[in-house]
Amino acid sequence: MDEIVNKVANSGVVSIDLETFYDASEKVIFDIKPHLFMELMLKEKDFRDFIKTNDWSVYKNKIVAIVCSSDAIVPTWAYMLLALAMEPFAKRTFFGTISEVENLLFAEKLAQLDLAPYKNARVVIKGCGEKHIPVNAFLQLTALLKPVVKSIMYGEPCSTVPLYKAKAL
Repeated sequence: MDEIVNKVANSGVVSIDLETFYDASEKVIFDIKPHLFMELMLKEKDFRDFIKTNDWSVYKNKIVAIVCSSDAIVPTWAYMLLALAMEPFAKRTFFGTISEVENLLFAEKLAQLDLAPYKNARVVIKGCGEKHIPVNAFLQLTALLKPVVKSIMYGEPCSTVPLYKAKAL
């Protein structure tokens, strides 16, 4: 009887799963709009009172995306005060939407990626998974890998879409 050979395992293809870079911490939005006078302008005294009296512990271990959903002009220091108030509790605070925060978190993780193991490798960037991975993370990873790899593919090692192949010297 012939031995079954796993050609995928023996191919030398290296797989990268962006889900391993995903921060699973709960992410919530804090909208400053309800804390503005008439949802349009910031009254410093009222806002500072809110900062002092609000229970910020509800943000414990969460990643907080701070936004203003109205067209109000909010001074930068107001966002800074919010971040300072949340700092003892929140895991992280950012200005922007949840989507923007996800992009920033992936960018931070990818910036720490050691590219040495991928030098001259045939790389598959895993496509499908359980978690939503921002498209920008795929673009950033592709840009990081291109200068060092032999080839980049997308999908699964058994079924890939070729994206890039380095020119032979």
